[in-house]
Amino acid sequence: MRLDRLELLQFRNIARLDLGLEAPRLLVLGPNGEGKSNLLEAVELLGSLRSHRTGSDRDLIQQGCSGARIQGLTTSGDLLQLDLRRSGGRQARRNGKALERQHDLLGSLRCVSFSALDLELVRGEPAGRRQWLDRVVLQLEPLYAELLSRYGRLMRQRSQLLRRGLGGHEQAALLDAFDQQMALVGTRLHRRRHRALRRLEPLASRWQQRLSGGRDALTISYRSGTKLEGEEAEEPWRAALAAQLVAQRSEELRLGQCGVGPHRDEVAFGLAGQPARRYGSAGQQRTLVLALKLAELELVHSVVGEPPLLLLDDVLAELDPNRQQWLLEAVGEGHQCLVSATHLGAFGAGWQRQSQIVQLQGGAVVEAS
Repeated sequence: MRLDRLELLQFRNIARLDLGLEAPRLLVLGPNGEGKSNLLEAVELLGSLRSHRTGSDRDLIQQGCSGARIQGLTTSGDLLQLDLRRSGGRQARRNGKALERQHDLLGSLRCVSFSALDLELVRGEPAGRRQWLDRVVLQLEPLYAELLSRYGRLMRQRSQLLRRGLGGHEQAALLDAFDQQMALVGTRLHRRRHRALRRLEPLASRWQQRLSGGRDALTISYRSGTKLEGEEAEEPWRAALAAQLVAQRSEELRLGQCGVGPHRDEVAFGLAGQPARRYGSAGQQRTLVLALKLAELELVHSVVGEPPLLLLDDVLAELDPNRQQWLLEAVGEGHQCLVSATHLGAFGAGWQRQSQIVQLQGGAVVEAS
């Protein structure tokens, strides 16, 4: 599945754009602030319904406008559309037909994104690693989006109930009902995250060995926000989460927030037996993130059966020449690839010959070849 055409309307600084993708590789060039990242972000939104740059649709809509539109035509002939509104939420369409849920758009255009922000994955906060893992699972199982949404609603409602302080049997009965739902949905999130990491680790480990010249063996561990034992069996894990919610209730009532569940998960990376976050150098951490992204690309390809679209958002500038070449060579010719950069210096003559090159200025295409 590839993207044949991209149309944007009032998206960030892009007032209007209609771009046909005529080659497997698209190089989007221009100085910083001209809209390169915005173009790639729009494709990421169309493929995953998420942006790695913001969680607010208001940030995505051009200033002074009430809404924005992203529309993409795939090689299969599907016309995908996502309308963003400053008030009133989103509307997703496929081939002109409104979809009941925006999540129904997932799976139509799978993409793996790699941006300069991802280089903070190792040393950043646990929430960033959870979001990265969720993006991986979403590419493998689009229905995972519904689980995430449902768990988020349950947690917000349960937290409100904890803070209301009703007391007595009424509050206890309501919390019992929430706990059963949270235990079920939380367990299904745990299982999918755990399963995805288990499949990703050997691929990432192999890439790490290749990129580091056999040094710095990589390990990935899933540290669940619930005390879980055994291998992914739903009923024991559900019972364990339900029991821990009950055991934590008095403390949660005191704090007014949920203290156990997948929102407390952590993903830990190790290099040569040491925590990468604490002991890895900047170069080692960047190599690790590059290994993770290449493994993600490989995993999605093997599970889905077709290569995902790859988005490289200004990431080459953050990598040394050797790592730049590893990344560009690993992409090969099998993936459609959209790359943003300030200049052509990192790209060899072969890459340039096989690429469509566009220059952006002020959110508009001023030159194309």
